[in-house]
This record gives sequence, C-alpha cells and structure tokens, in this order.
Amino acid sequence: MAFEAILFDCDGVLVDSEIIYVDVEREHLARIGLKYELHEYMDRFQGLGSTDFWAALDADYQTLGKGPLPATFGPDLDAATQARIDRELAEIKGIKQLLTAHDGPRAVASSSRLHRLTHKLQHTGLFPYFEPHIYSGEQVTNGKPAPDLFLFAADKLGVDPKAALVVEDSVNGVKAGLAAGMTVWGFVGGGHCHDGHAEQLLAAGAHRIVDSHDNLATLLISESTAA
Repeated sequence: MAFEAILFDCDGVLVDSEIIYVDVEREHLARIGLKYELHEYMDRFQGLGSTDFWAALDADYQTLGKGPLPATFGPDLDAATQARIDRELAEIKGIKQLLTAHDGPRAVASSSRLHRLTHKLQHTGLFPYFEPHIYSGEQVTNGKPAPDLFLFAADKLGVDPKAALVVEDSVNGVKAGLAAGMTVWGFVGGGHCHDGHAEQLLAAGAHRIVDSHDNLATLLISESTAA
C-alpha cells in the first residue's frame, strides 16, 4: 500500500448522518432565534469539535441579548437528533465493499461524542470493520481543526502520521489532517454535499477529491500500484 493506514471521518464519510444533523440543528436553532443560511452553517460548524461548536452557538445566542443558550436546548436537540438517526441513518453506498476489500490498518477519527459514534457504527453494521480503533474528539484536548485527534489515532495504530491517509468531508477536518502532516482526500459523496463543496475542500488544502467509495477504492488501488 502507498499508505500505512487510512483514517476515516464518520459523519458524511462512513454514514450519511451529516444531512440529518444539519437539518435538525438548523431547525432547532431557528426556533430560538439563531437563523443560519445553509452554506454559512456548513462553513462555520461542519466538522468542528463539540466543545468549540457549543461555545460558538452560545456566543451567537448571547449577541441576541438573551443570555446563554436555554438549559433545555441541548437535551431537546439531542433527543430530536437521536430519533432521526434511529429512523433514517444508513451507511454511505460502497463503504462496506471498500472495507471488505481493504486489509490494511484503519481507524475512525470523528468529532462525534464516543457513545454517539459507537451507536452510529453499530446501527449501520460498520462497527466490526473498525473496532477497537474508533476514536472521538472527546479523547483529546483540542478538537478539529486541531490535529490532536488524527495524531492520537495514528499513535494508537502505531503508524507514522506522514504515512497516513485521511478521508474527510469538512473544511475543519481537512485542516486537521493537514496540521497532522497527513495526506488528505476530500470526500464529497455524502447527501449533504452541495455545489461548491469540492472547491471548498480543495481551497482548504485537500490533496484530491473523491466523489464516492467506488472512486476511493479505485484510487487506493492506483496508489498502491504506483508505490
């Protein structure tokens, strides 16, 4: 293989959850007066670590002169999101075939909370393909776009970060992978990806764009042959 390991983001790369999160979050935020255009929301918040995400929302809410976010907002949002995940979540087409064919080291490195991350992978049948190498932003000091999570995952796999490939669908994730010294491929095969998404990932520094897991499998074979 050209790469010693592959580090996958989860939401929008392995499972088609990003479109659910964005829809539910924007709906609930609008109810309390925080209205974001879709592209603005994606640019600011997609892939952001949980602590930074909530801090940014709280700061935005306080600019409305209403004080901190309502105490019930987080639990209400969690319940609504979980209900949608349980009803609708599916893996992204082609990922199981890719993981079955790929026999090298790999890990999940996601900003999701660990219990949520585990649930999504179990719900879609992807958990056995990665266990025990499933890592959350909760396990490091700084979330994406800092490199901490990818460096943590590489260390757990026992690979040199420079020899690892990151597959990411967000600008913050791309920045994190690059900061870790890794090769980063931008993935635009999720249901949330919009016109201009590929260009945003390239502008953030992604080394190339992948539009499906079939495409990813072909590129991995090509890189391995070239190596």
